[in-house]
Amino acid sequence: MHLIVGLGNPGTQYDKTRHNAGFMAIERFARRHGLLDAGRLKSKFHAAVIDGVICDAKCLLMQPMTFMNRSGQAVREALDFYKLDTSELLIMVDDVALPCGRIRLRAAGSAGGHNGLADVQRAVGSGDYPRLRIGIDATGRVPQVDYVLQRFTPQQLTQLDPALDNACDAIECWLAQGIDKAMSQYNVGTEQG
Repeated sequence: MHLIVGLGNPGTQYDKTRHNAGFMAIERFARRHGLLDAGRLKSKFHAAVIDGVICDAKCLLMQPMTFMNRSGQAVREALDFYKLDTSELLIMVDDVALPCGRIRLRAAGSAGGHNGLADVQRAVGSGDYPRLRIGIDATGRVPQVDYVLQRFTPQQLTQLDPALDNACDAIECWLAQGIDKAMSQYNVGTEQG
Protein backbone atom coordinates (compact mmCIF):
# COMPACT_ATOMS: atom_id res chain seq x y z
CA MET A 1 0.00 0.00 0.00
CA HIS A 2 1.09 3.56 -0.70
CA LEU A 3 -0.16 6.64 1.13
CA ILE A 4 -0.34 9.70 -1.15
CA VAL A 5 -1.14 12.93 0.68
CA GLY A 6 -1.97 16.38 -0.65
CA LEU A 7 -1.52 19.07 2.00
CA GLY A 8 -3.82 22.07 2.26
CA ASN A 9 -6.50 23.71 4.36
CA PRO A 10 -10.10 22.44 4.49
CA GLY A 11 -13.07 24.65 3.69
CA THR A 12 -14.39 26.51 0.67
CA GLN A 13 -12.70 29.73 1.78
CA TYR A 14 -9.37 28.06 0.91
CA ASP A 15 -10.39 26.66 -2.50
CA LYS A 16 -7.82 27.54 -5.18
CA THR A 17 -5.54 29.28 -2.70
CA ARG A 18 -1.83 28.84 -3.25
CA HIS A 19 -1.39 26.91 0.00
CA ASN A 20 -3.88 24.33 -1.33
CA ALA A 21 -1.78 23.28 -4.33
CA GLY A 22 -1.36 19.87 -2.65
CA PHE A 23 -5.14 19.49 -2.32
CA MET A 24 -5.54 20.47 -5.97
CA ALA A 25 -2.95 17.89 -7.04
CA ILE A 26 -4.48 15.00 -5.07
CA GLU A 27 -7.93 15.88 -6.46
CA ARG A 28 -6.54 15.89 -10.01
CA PHE A 29 -4.86 12.52 -9.37
CA ALA A 30 -8.07 10.99 -7.95
CA ARG A 31 -10.11 12.34 -10.87
CA ARG A 32 -7.59 10.99 -13.40
CA HIS A 33 -8.01 7.51 -11.94
CA GLY A 34 -11.80 7.62 -11.63
CA LEU A 35 -11.78 7.57 -7.84
CA LEU A 36 -14.14 10.49 -7.25
CA ASP A 37 -17.28 8.40 -7.76
CA ALA A 38 -20.13 9.00 -5.34
CA GLY A 39 -19.70 7.12 -2.09
CA ARG A 40 -15.96 6.45 -2.41
CA LEU A 41 -14.82 9.45 -0.37
CA LYS A 42 -14.61 8.64 3.32
CA SER A 43 -13.68 10.46 6.50
CA LYS A 44 -10.93 8.63 8.40
CA PHE A 45 -7.71 9.56 10.22
CA HIS A 46 -8.88 13.21 10.55
CA ALA A 47 -8.81 13.33 6.75
CA ALA A 48 -10.79 12.87 3.56
CA VAL A 49 -9.56 9.59 2.03
CA ILE A 50 -10.16 7.52 -1.09
CA ASP A 51 -8.62 4.14 -1.76
CA GLY A 52 -8.01 2.38 -5.05
CA VAL A 53 -5.54 0.50 -7.19
CA ILE A 54 -3.32 2.71 -9.34
CA CYS A 55 -0.47 1.38 -11.51
CA ASP A 56 -1.07 -2.05 -9.95
CA ALA A 57 -0.45 -0.60 -6.48
CA LYS A 58 -3.02 -0.32 -3.71
CA CYS A 59 -3.16 3.36 -2.74
CA LEU A 60 -4.81 5.54 -0.16
CA LEU A 61 -5.21 9.16 -1.26
CA MET A 62 -5.54 11.65 1.58
CA GLN A 63 -6.40 15.28 2.27
CA PRO A 64 -5.84 16.00 5.98
CA MET A 65 -8.72 18.00 7.46
CA THR A 66 -6.56 19.22 10.34
CA PHE A 67 -5.37 22.39 8.58
CA MET A 68 -1.93 22.65 7.05
CA ASN A 69 0.16 23.16 10.16
CA ARG A 70 -1.28 20.06 11.89
CA SER A 71 -1.15 17.66 8.93
CA GLY A 72 1.20 15.27 10.69
CA GLN A 73 -1.54 13.86 12.91
CA ALA A 74 -3.54 12.47 9.97
CA VAL A 75 -0.44 11.14 8.22
CA ARG A 76 0.85 9.41 11.37
CA GLU A 77 -2.54 7.78 12.06
CA ALA A 78 -2.72 6.33 8.53
CA LEU A 79 0.89 5.10 8.60
CA ASP A 80 0.28 3.38 11.94
CA PHE A 81 -3.05 1.85 10.92
CA TYR A 82 -1.67 0.33 7.71
CA LYS A 83 1.79 -0.36 9.21
CA LEU A 84 3.46 1.57 6.39
CA ASP A 85 7.06 2.67 6.15
CA THR A 86 7.78 6.29 5.25
CA SER A 87 9.18 5.09 1.90
CA GLU A 88 5.55 4.20 1.04
CA LEU A 89 4.44 7.77 1.75
CA LEU A 90 4.41 10.67 -0.72
CA ILE A 91 3.48 14.21 0.31
CA MET A 92 2.42 16.90 -2.21
CA VAL A 93 2.81 20.49 -1.09
CA ASP A 94 3.08 24.09 -2.33
CA ASP A 95 6.50 25.74 -2.60
CA VAL A 96 7.14 29.50 -2.80
CA ALA A 97 10.77 28.84 -3.84
CA LEU A 98 9.68 27.28 -7.15
CA PRO A 99 8.20 29.19 -10.08
CA CYS A 100 4.50 28.58 -10.64
CA GLY A 101 4.11 25.70 -13.05
CA ARG A 102 7.20 23.79 -11.88
CA ILE A 103 7.38 20.67 -9.77
CA ARG A 104 10.24 19.11 -7.84
CA LEU A 105 10.26 15.54 -6.54
CA ARG A 106 12.67 14.45 -3.80
CA ALA A 107 13.20 11.13 -2.03
CA ALA A 108 13.78 12.84 1.33
CA GLY A 109 14.83 16.15 2.80
CA SER A 110 14.08 18.96 5.16
CA ALA A 111 10.83 20.84 5.60
CA GLY A 112 12.46 23.82 3.89
CA GLY A 113 10.49 26.29 6.00
CA HIS A 114 7.12 24.73 5.13
CA ASN A 115 5.06 24.33 8.31
CA GLY A 116 2.93 21.50 6.91
CA LEU A 117 6.01 19.45 6.02
CA ALA A 118 7.58 20.33 9.37
CA ASP A 119 4.54 18.93 11.17
CA VAL A 120 4.61 15.75 9.08
CA GLN A 121 8.32 15.33 9.87
CA ARG A 122 7.64 15.86 13.57
CA ALA A 123 4.82 13.31 13.53
CA VAL A 124 6.66 10.60 11.57
CA GLY A 125 10.00 11.29 13.26
CA SER A 126 11.95 11.72 10.05
CA GLY A 127 12.33 13.58 6.77
CA ASP A 128 12.93 10.27 4.98
CA TYR A 129 9.83 10.23 2.79
CA PRO A 130 9.23 11.34 -0.80
CA ARG A 131 7.75 14.77 -1.34
CA LEU A 132 6.55 16.51 -4.46
CA ARG A 133 6.74 20.29 -4.32
CA ILE A 134 4.49 22.37 -6.57
CA GLY A 135 5.72 25.86 -7.39
CA ILE A 136 3.47 28.79 -6.50
CA ASP A 137 5.97 31.63 -7.19
CA ALA A 138 7.81 33.84 -4.73
CA THR A 139 5.77 36.18 -2.57
CA GLY A 140 7.20 39.46 -3.82
CA ARG A 141 6.23 42.27 -1.47
CA VAL A 142 3.28 40.47 0.10
CA PRO A 143 4.03 38.80 3.46
CA GLN A 144 4.31 35.05 2.90
CA VAL A 145 1.51 34.16 5.32
CA ASP A 146 -0.87 36.39 3.34
CA TYR A 147 0.45 35.34 -0.07
CA VAL A 148 -0.06 31.60 0.40
CA LEU A 149 -3.64 32.11 1.58
CA GLN A 150 -4.56 34.19 -1.48
CA ARG A 151 -6.13 32.60 -4.53
CA PHE A 152 -4.02 31.94 -7.61
CA THR A 153 -4.19 34.66 -10.25
CA PRO A 154 -5.74 33.64 -13.60
CA GLN A 155 -2.25 33.61 -15.14
CA GLN A 156 -0.94 31.37 -12.34
CA LEU A 157 -3.87 28.97 -12.78
CA THR A 158 -2.94 28.69 -16.46
CA GLN A 159 0.64 27.85 -15.44
CA LEU A 160 -0.49 25.51 -12.68
CA ASP A 161 -2.74 23.34 -14.85
CA PRO A 162 0.05 21.49 -16.71
CA ALA A 163 2.07 21.29 -13.48
CA LEU A 164 -0.77 19.36 -11.84
CA ASP A 165 -0.77 16.95 -14.79
CA ASN A 166 3.01 16.59 -14.46
CA ALA A 167 2.60 15.93 -10.75
CA CYS A 168 0.13 13.14 -11.55
CA ASP A 169 2.53 11.68 -14.13
CA ALA A 170 5.37 11.81 -11.59
CA ILE A 171 3.30 9.98 -8.97
CA GLU A 172 2.38 7.28 -11.47
CA CYS A 173 6.07 6.89 -12.35
CA TRP A 174 6.95 6.67 -8.63
CA LEU A 175 4.34 3.95 -8.12
CA ALA A 176 5.38 1.94 -11.18
CA GLN A 177 9.15 2.49 -11.34
CA GLY A 178 10.32 3.96 -8.04
CA ILE A 179 11.49 7.30 -6.75
CA ASP A 180 14.83 7.45 -8.60
CA LYS A 181 13.24 6.99 -12.02
CA ALA A 182 10.49 9.48 -11.19
CA MET A 183 13.00 12.10 -10.04
CA SER A 184 15.22 11.68 -13.10
CA GLN A 185 12.26 11.93 -15.44
CA TYR A 186 10.20 14.70 -13.82
CA ASN A 187 12.81 16.99 -12.26
CA VAL A 188 14.26 17.81 -15.69
CA GLY A 189 13.97 21.54 -16.21
CA THR A 190 12.53 22.12 -12.74
CA GLU A 191 15.72 23.32 -11.07
CA GLN A 192 16.19 27.01 -10.56
CA GLY A 193 19.41 28.49 -11.95
